[in-house]
Amino acid sequence: MYQPSKRFRGIISGKRRRRHSEVSDRAIRVAGGLKRFGIGKGDSVCILMRNDIAFVEVTDGIMRAEALAVPVNWHFKRQEIGYILADCGARLLIGHADLLHLLDADLASRLPILSVPTPPEVAEAYKIEGTRLKVPHFARDFEEWIADQPLFAGAPARQPMTMIYTSGTTGCPKGVRRSPPTSEQAIGLEEMRAIVYGSGTRALLPGPLYHSAPNLFGMWFSRRGGALVLMPRFEPEELLRLIEAERIDTILMVPTMFIRLLQLPDSIRRSYDLASLRHVVHGAAPCPPIVKNAMINWWGPIICEFYGSTEAGAVTFASSRESLAKPGTVGKPLEHVQLRVIGADGRELSAGQIGEICSRNVWYPRFKYHNRPGSSAEADDDGFTASGDLGYIDADGYVFLCDRKREVVISGGVNIYPAEIEAALHMIPGVQDCAVFGVPDADFGEALMAVIEPRRREVLRVHDIREKLKTVLADYKIPKIIEIRTSLPREESGKLFKRLLKDPYWEKSGRRI
Repeated sequence: MYQPSKRFRGIISGKRRRRHSEVSDRAIRVAGGLKRFGIGKGDSVCILMRNDIAFVEVTDGIMRAEALAVPVNWHFKRQEIGYILADCGARLLIGHADLLHLLDADLASRLPILSVPTPPEVAEAYKIEGTRLKVPHFARDFEEWIADQPLFAGAPARQPMTMIYTSGTTGCPKGVRRSPPTSEQAIGLEEMRAIVYGSGTRALLPGPLYHSAPNLFGMWFSRRGGALVLMPRFEPEELLRLIEAERIDTILMVPTMFIRLLQLPDSIRRSYDLASLRHVVHGAAPCPPIVKNAMINWWGPIICEFYGSTEAGAVTFASSRESLAKPGTVGKPLEHVQLRVIGADGRELSAGQIGEICSRNVWYPRFKYHNRPGSSAEADDDGFTASGDLGYIDADGYVFLCDRKREVVISGGVNIYPAEIEAALHMIPGVQDCAVFGVPDADFGEALMAVIEPRRREVLRVHDIREKLKTVLADYKIPKIIEIRTSLPREESGKLFKRLLKDPYWEKSGRRI
């Protein structure tokens, strides 16, 4: 019978292990150092780091000082980093040495910068070497700095949340800023996370800490007294190895990780002991039912799903049993959440009708977009926040998503939901990933285009794909244009950079719709 591991308790990254007491001590020193900088309540401190123990320490220290921790997507280029620094009014930037070398002298001169040593496991995973690992001339070494800092004496009663910038798929990223939770909300948030993240004590995080859900997951488990194992980047067999070696019971994942795991040879999949797993939760992107079923068959009925957003938090939850009974559902609303489906005319729709999903999460403090007065994701007077997702609620109360509101393709006056076609493509043998979107068409306004990434060593033919789609989709849903490409652009969070695929077509046309 499985027994909880009595192994190391603390944060693990590569070969490095740091006990909770040491992590806490360093976080308190970060807070003390921030006070010396004159940084305090409401000030922004940006974090430009990959997954690292120091990321957790710095975030904790910033929150102890009642400042705002602002993670920056490390994939961003110089101009994009500069935008975040300026928009949030950053008082300090703390980043990995190799990432700081992206900055120019002008950007570096605007604020103090601390250079965190790029860890060996990160350097190895991303093939970083040479001068990029050295402290930039415009920055101070973080380890030298933290050793000189006093212990922070303050103890704020209520900590503000991290300010996460949205992914910016529809424009410039926006900082989602909240007031500190009330005492009642704080209790409610802990209850919600216990439902979504489970009751385990040994967690594995393969996703990036700069993203909303992994950030919450990582900080939650860093405070639970067990173990938090950080992966510098997702690698399917390494994930299996870590589950066995560290007796992992909880993981936060995205569907693309499932797909890559399922592509491993059976001999590799069978060679690792995964008996410690108790709760695997995923979100961030739709999961094709065929993929969900395959994972449940492999790992057992421990695969759960949540749906939500940076603005609203988690709003639905589905167990394995519910996913099998209702293929494609993202679950029912959590106890503290109310949902509405709103039509184009602004009226609430009945069961089964497709409209925009709007939610009210009473356990999440009301938010605002930083530096955007009056803007709050089109929240109405009742506190319902528009998600930008189209979907419906069935007669049994289960939520189904159709697509992003802005992703709907209108071809010849007919609404077509790319997510439906993508789900059908995922069922075709040999398809690893795909993206479906609209491109300009002289006759119909928009035409469907599909870009498909085949599995390794698989050969896909456009004619065969069309024929397979015709067996499950109406003719008007068959993409007019189908391309086979070796890879598709994705964030580490699992979200496709669709705009990188479709924007060139619209730019050539001289119009946006």
